[in-house]
Amino acid sequence: MTNEKKLTLAGSVSLGAGVMIGAGIFALVGQVAGLAGDWFPVAFFGGAVVAGVSSYAYIRYSSVNPSSGGIAMLLKDAYGPGVVAGSFSLFMYVSMVVAESLLARTFGTYLLTPFGLQGSVVLVPVVGVLAITAATIVNLIGNRLVEGSATTTAILKIAGIAVLAIAGLIGASLTGEGLFANTSGQPADVIGVLAGTTLCVLAYKGFTTITNQGDDIRDPDKNIGRSIMISISICTVLYLLITASVQSSLGAEGAVEARDFALARAAEPLFGTWGVGLTVAIAVIATLSGLLASLYSVSRLYGMLQSMDQAPSLPARIPHQPLLITAALAIVVTVALDLSQIASMGALLYLSMDIAVQWGLVRPLRDKVHARRWVPVLAIVLDLSLLVPFIIVKVQTDPLTIVVAAAVGSAIVIAQVLAVRVRTRSKN
Repeated sequence: MTNEKKLTLAGSVSLGAGVMIGAGIFALVGQVAGLAGDWFPVAFFGGAVVAGVSSYAYIRYSSVNPSSGGIAMLLKDAYGPGVVAGSFSLFMYVSMVVAESLLARTFGTYLLTPFGLQGSVVLVPVVGVLAITAATIVNLIGNRLVEGSATTTAILKIAGIAVLAIAGLIGASLTGEGLFANTSGQPADVIGVLAGTTLCVLAYKGFTTITNQGDDIRDPDKNIGRSIMISISICTVLYLLITASVQSSLGAEGAVEARDFALARAAEPLFGTWGVGLTVAIAVIATLSGLLASLYSVSRLYGMLQSMDQAPSLPARIPHQPLLITAALAIVVTVALDLSQIASMGALLYLSMDIAVQWGLVRPLRDKVHARRWVPVLAIVLDLSLLVPFIIVKVQTDPLTIVVAAAVGSAIVIAQVLAVRVRTRSKN
């Protein structure tokens, strides 16, 4: 691919931010507030800190070996082409597919809101499936169209979300109650805040898709790292504005009650009923463009896994296999799980994979990528400090999600064990 046809830094940032600014901020505010209480803005900031520390490993490796396989190549270099690398690579892949399903269901929920059908157990997944299908068709046309649309929609949704956040803050000020007047004054539930932060990580984890752009981005040794840091910074500012707005206007209890529409309720004092319509419009743009960008990056990862014999392939006569397989799996998850289950499973798989990535930089890859050991060690500590409380909370409130996540993880490991045995026998 010639340099002129590769993604620019702006295009890369648009794709990264496009994946990050999607379902997370629209679908998770109410869920996080339910776990963290008044401290849900702190949980979103904590998610940014965890993502920022974790990103060091991906940036260091990409600066040495930019690849369309990104994380898969990192794990292979760290652990060899065996069960460990294959399993955790698929953990990452599945968590990305789950994130696409979160985008799709959130798109369906918001699109049906004006018709009062946002709670439909049939229409929400149906519309989500249609969104995945449309995004797949656009990706089949080519990456230049993906970049062009990503840049345009990224500007629209960043501006739109900023307007909602600022409107919420202004509205709260105009009521005469002042900012943060709706806090309950209750002390922080540390376990709840940490569990909420676990979900917040999903709102930032889209930065990992940037590592999968590899040779599709100009000057990848420099621009992948820049793109990651810029994307995380943009999202952090937007999320803190939004959560401050929701906290000031509604408080944690109001956010839980409003659930998926906390952003609209926060803007209502200034916009009135138009706040809901504006939020729906921004959510539709954000989730659909995020889905478009995610399918592009995640299918690149699956293609690399296929080339490494770590993921199955369809008959050779079928073209565009990585994209079609990724879209098909996203459709299955969209139909089978609800928003809360999708978010929880995505968080569990992602944090498990990230621990493996960080450990790879602590030992086998440290000298190769010239990494400071304390950074990935800190990332592991942070991941565990979120993962353990989240599992405790979910075992108590939603054990089915833990069972499903464990079953998916076990199936991946077993499949990799069998695949490695087949490869070993074929070589012998």
